[in-house]
Formats: sequence, structure tokens, C-alpha cells
Amino acid sequence: MQKQKTTVHLLIMDPSQNDAESLVSLLRNSGRATRAHRVTSEEDLDEAIRTGQWDLFLARDSREEFIPDDALTMIRRLDKDIPFILLTEQDDSERSLAIMKAGAQDTAPIKETERLMLVINRELGNLEERRRRRVLESHLRESEQRCQLLLESSKDAIAYVNDGMHVYANQAYMEFLGYDDLDELMCIPLLDTLAPESQDSMRKFMKAFSETGEDGMKLNCVARRSDEQDLNITMTVSAATYDGEACMQVVVQPEHNDAELQEKIREISNQDLLTGLHNRQYLMERLTSTIATAGEKNETGALAYIGIDGFVAFKNDLGIAGTDLLLRDFAALLEEHTSDDMTLARISDEAFCILAQPCTEQAMAELCESIRKAVDDHLFDIQGRTAQVTVSIGVAAITENAPKAADLLSRAHTAHSAVREQAGKENGNGVVTYNPADYEKLDDANSMDAIAKALEENRFRLLFQPIINLRGEGEEHYEALVRMLDNDDKEVSPYDFLPPAGPSDMAMRIDRWVILQTIKQLSQHRSRGHDTRLFLNVTAETLQDKTFSQWLSVALKAARLPGDSLIFQMREGDATNYLKQAREFAKKLHELHCKVAISQFGCALNPFNTLKHVEVDYVKIDGSFTEEIQKNDEAKDKVKEMVQSLQSSGKLTIIPLVENASVLATLWQAGVNYIQGYYLQAPVPEMNYDFGDQ
Repeated sequence: MQKQKTTVHLLIMDPSQNDAESLVSLLRNSGRATRAHRVTSEEDLDEAIRTGQWDLFLARDSREEFIPDDALTMIRRLDKDIPFILLTEQDDSERSLAIMKAGAQDTAPIKETERLMLVINRELGNLEERRRRRVLESHLRESEQRCQLLLESSKDAIAYVNDGMHVYANQAYMEFLGYDDLDELMCIPLLDTLAPESQDSMRKFMKAFSETGEDGMKLNCVARRSDEQDLNITMTVSAATYDGEACMQVVVQPEHNDAELQEKIREISNQDLLTGLHNRQYLMERLTSTIATAGEKNETGALAYIGIDGFVAFKNDLGIAGTDLLLRDFAALLEEHTSDDMTLARISDEAFCILAQPCTEQAMAELCESIRKAVDDHLFDIQGRTAQVTVSIGVAAITENAPKAADLLSRAHTAHSAVREQAGKENGNGVVTYNPADYEKLDDANSMDAIAKALEENRFRLLFQPIINLRGEGEEHYEALVRMLDNDDKEVSPYDFLPPAGPSDMAMRIDRWVILQTIKQLSQHRSRGHDTRLFLNVTAETLQDKTFSQWLSVALKAARLPGDSLIFQMREGDATNYLKQAREFAKKLHELHCKVAISQFGCALNPFNTLKHVEVDYVKIDGSFTEEIQKNDEAKDKVKEMVQSLQSSGKLTIIPLVENASVLATLWQAGVNYIQGYYLQAPVPEMNYDFGDQ
């Protein structure tokens, strides 16, 4: 499935239309689809805020009639949650302090684009969290209302107790203890609802619960009803909140003799039957709880992922029965090295985990090193045969910033895998601690080295995705996409590694590599009787390359390929920023009989202005519209209007990111010419789509 970042709805306040367009391009180049509106007056801003939802306000510090301070005042007056960033010519601490006191989120020098993007991404992330929190608060209120209705209608006797006093009890609870009036019960301590002989055990029980906080703790005791009748009961307590106050939930049931059986069943469901350790389900529950505790109490924990090296070979050699014996002995050895307050679990055939809190990653790594050494030194006796085992162990810290349980387990697994990838440790037998910084994106210098090395080692791959004529005219079009194999042999786009401002020669090198390889493959493909045309993406650096058209002419002649078999595709943001160069680029390509397309169309402040200057044959509307037209009629109408305007000027339209059939009817009605997306086919190494089957 193709991933599309959420579209950013952007307000820009800038005296210069060109500078405003540059800001839109900055966001586009960072991978964010953008809908922008340039604010020109107080009335314009008032209407924009009242009629639309906006995600960001970028205002250049100027002394126009309508200044940024006035805009910020209006946003605050209308009580809108729109992050406001002031763009300055240079750092000015006094100005920054003043505007931030007035309610702005930050200031950033306009020329420091990388810093500006960091600020923008931070504020968009914060906005997303605030919106998510508001949704969750709404869901919480609804859940509390439903819970209240369920409590009142429940047949279980349930009460909420704070500091030993009842704060709420449902009808079943009052009937169980013989009370008619809730106000009367609220004056009675929980302790006084028990017979005198049970009160001491209740005090001890409550002390144990306050210390451990373990939900579901049970106490068998004797309750005394208001009519002095005694009942043997089982009281189950859990931490809870009622009316926003922390309290304790109490569930009272007549005493059952099967309580021990229920506890036994619960233990079995959380146990790995072969080793007697906890199972994966129990570990994930404990890990979720541990992560929550780390966030609430800032209490660090650690998780270790222990994998037996060469397990498949052991299984083949020892057989199933022998392998089971090995795993039991291995589990026993792990138990010897872990304390009772740690969670030890078997989570797959050959993988085990240790979870501890409080515990630092360093302490866990030291424990794991002692386990590694003990396993390495141990000789396992399997039915008279001796087996030697080694382990690869990955350790991940659990802090207040920890991800979800599944992602944290993945971190520990990643570190475990790194043991086997390290030089000289192909067979494992080591301990590695997960460092988040190691898995963040490479810096620009390393990225350039990585791309250059990949080019030299021919670690680039071409993929092709079909573009289908929605009117069923049987044309064969593909878009050529390039992927680079990184150090882990995973496919990535090399363009993602390029820094925002160049270097230009690297982008041009990639473009030319793609074009040469594509021409070769297309020439071979067409020689088999296919009348196929290819869309090729070019970067802003190639648009500015004055030698490109001459180089392309030579390449086409060498491959004996007609120019109209290639369609060169530039991005809207690049064409807007380099309008003169884009116009000349398109003109020279048309002289070679090649076609020209513009992609990511519709996100500039004035997208049709670019088409007045740059002659293109195809227009690919930005993929963010594909998602939006499925959600609201306003976007549907906008796309329809856009398509009609483009077609009236002789442009063929393409809609990308089509991922389901439900959107096709809308696109057909809008008059779209071509569609592209995973619904038809994902990018693949061969041009093998059956266009006759469309």
C-alpha cells in the first residue's frame, strides 16, 4: 500500500507571491502535500479562518498595513488552534520573545530552511497530537457515560471506594448489602460493611493492594448486611477513577469454591506448556503495563530478546523430542540467572524474553552478558548426546518515550539481529543494546557517500507501474521508478537521501542513470511488438542542466528509439521555482518529439499560472486529492473543476494513488483520462501488465 502523508492546509502571509510559492515548494520537497492560501488582508484572513480548517500559519515579519501581530490577534480572538510561525530575516531574540508571548509557537529565520522545516514538522506533530487528544477525550467521555449505564444496569455488585469511603454503588451492590438509599451507604466506610472478624484481614489486604497496585486482587471474607445478616463473599479490587478522582473499584460476589480452579485456569492460559515459563501473550500484557508505568512514573525498564543461534540445525539434528529437552534445560538455565521480580517468557520456538522494571539498559545488558557466557560454557546433555549452544541477545530500554509494546519488542529483536550481522559474529554469541540514533536517517554527507557507492556498485533497480486509460483506449503507459538497495538490501528511493538544496550533480547523475537504463529496457520491450510509452521523472537539477537535451538526443539515436515514446515528468514545485528553465526544458524536449508532463499538480498558490508559461502534454494531479475526494464533496467538486479546466486547454489528466475500486466512479464522472495506483498494480521490475484486460 502506498503511504501518503496527511495534506497540510497552509496559510501564508507574505508580501511576495514568489516567496510564498517558495514556502509551498519547501513543504512539498519535504514530502508533504500542501493546500495553500496566501493571506492578503484582514478580511481575507477572517473569511479563510471561518470557512476552512487550517494546520499552519507562516507569516513573514513585515511592516505592511496588515502585520503578523494583527493576524495572530485574530487567530486568538477566534480561538482557533492554528500553529503560528513568524519568519524573520535574522535571529532577533526580543522580537521572538514578544511574538511568542502573544501566542506564536516559534520564530525562524527565513533563509535557514532546514531549521524552518524542523520547526514546521515539530508544530505539525504537536497539532496532530492535540487533535488526537481531543478525539480521545471525546471518546473517553462517551465511554464513561456508557460505563455508568452499564454499572447501573449490571447484575454484579459494584462500588467505588475512595480513602475507605463509598463514593458510588450500583443498585445490585446496595441490594446485596441491604441498603435502599445511596446517600446512606456513602456515609458508611467499606470496613464497616464487613463482619468484625474480617476487618483485620481487610486492613492487611488493603495495605497489600496499595503497595502492589495489582488489579484483580481477591479477598475471601464475611460481609455484614444492614439487617445484621452475615454472608461469605469474594471481594475483587482494582484501581479505577470515578468523577475524575483516583479510587478503587470493588466487586462483591457470593463466595465460590471454584476460585482456586479459576486461578489455575488463568495461570495455564499465561503459560508456555513446554518450558513452564510465561508465554508471548502474558509478556505482551506485562510489556504494555511496563511501558505505561514508565510514562506515568518515569520509571525506566528494559527488555531483552534472546535467540538461540542455529536453532534450525539443532532441530534437524536432535529431532523434535531432543529439541524439546534442549529447550526445557535452556529455560531452566535462564531461570537460574533471573530474579523473581523479572518476567521470563518464551515467545517463539527459539526466542525468549526477559522484562524488568525498574532496571536500566546497562544493568540488563550486564545480566545478559552473564547469561550469554553461562550458555556458552554449558554443555547440554540430550539423551546421552552433548549439545553446545550460543545465543544472540538484543536489549532495548523502556523509558517515558517508549513506543507501543509491539514496536518495543521489535527494537529488541533488531538489536538481537545486529549481533549476527556484526563482523566476525555471523553465528551470533553476543549482546547488543538498541540505540535509536543508529536507526535514524543518515546525515547528508553519509547519504551522498551511500548514493555514490550504490551507483558504482550498480545497486539501483528500476520498477514500472502501469498508467491506464480510463476511457479504455488500450494505450500502454508505464511510469519508471528508481529504487536503491541500502546497506540492508532494502529498497529505498535515492531521492529521499538527497538534501533539500542539492548537491545538483548527484541528482543529475541519478536522473541520467534512470533515463539510460529505461531507454535500453524500453527499446528491447518495443522490439517485441509493444507500442509502450514511459513516464520518466526529472529533478529540478536536470531542469537547469543546459546540456541535457543534447545528451538525450544522442541517447535516443543510439537506442533507435522515437522521441514520442518518452514523457518527461517534472514536479509542480520545481517548475514554479525554475519557471524560465522549465519553459526552455519543455521547448527543447518537444523539438526532440518527446512529451512533457507535470506532476503533483494543484498544490501551488496559483497552479494554472505555471501552465501559461510551460507547455506540457500531461498533468498528473497531486495524489493527496485522491484521498480527499473520497472524504468530502468539496474536494470532489474541486477535482472535477480542475480536470475540466485542464482538458479545455488540451491537457491530458492523470490521477495517481488509486487504491480501491470505490473511487473509480467519481474519477470517471470527473472526466479523468488516466489512472495509476496499487489498485491496478504495484511497481514491479518488469513491464508485464495486461493492458488488454483493463
